[in-house]
Amino acid sequence: MRAWSTLLATAALAVASTIAVTPAQAAACNGYVGLTFDDGPSNAHTPALLNALRQNGLRATMFNEGQYAAAYPAQVRAQVSAGMWVGNHSYTHPHLTQQSQAQVDSEISRTQQAIAAAGGGTPRLFRPPYGETNATVQSVEAKYGLRQIIWDVDSGDWNNASVDAIVQANARLSNGQIILMHEWPNNTLSAIPRIAQTLASRGLCAGMISPQTGRAVAPG
Repeated sequence: MRAWSTLLATAALAVASTIAVTPAQAAACNGYVGLTFDDGPSNAHTPALLNALRQNGLRATMFNEGQYAAAYPAQVRAQVSAGMWVGNHSYTHPHLTQQSQAQVDSEISRTQQAIAAAGGGTPRLFRPPYGETNATVQSVEAKYGLRQIIWDVDSGDWNNASVDAIVQANARLSNGQIILMHEWPNNTLSAIPRIAQTLASRGLCAGMISPQTGRAVAPG
């Protein structure tokens, strides 16, 4: 019995020391990256995504479509409560570069209003659908005081990227850079714990995107 007790005690110590040095609790941040998730919110995907991010100590910028912010205001409030930042991703996700200035204005302004009405604050960041932009889009962004945010790395999750591929895409991030992800792919949700481990192992933390510079910085 004594040998068995010793074995159990040794195993318990091993588990305790493993827990004590998890990557998420490793050294301070040597840099910050911007995790972004487009196309929310929804009752189907937002709760699970927020839960996974919180469990793994990650914060992110959620680029919401106005039509969904209006339909699911409770999920916008949940994003804010979970410590996320909320950005504007147009109202209906059109190809803005094919629209008139009045149409672009409507897409952006209605989303500002929908997100604010839902409790998400007034966005200061705007991501054009498909990353498509031109002078007209940029002039409307400026009218509403929005900083245009594209991305440095595309995770490819919208194109059925595997969990491994999504994790590897995050591993390519360097200080200040931003990655494109979406809230609806199941593989993205599954990748969250490994994304957290990968970033922590490189001394990188999930930061906010600065409206001044458009780069990832320490949370304010």
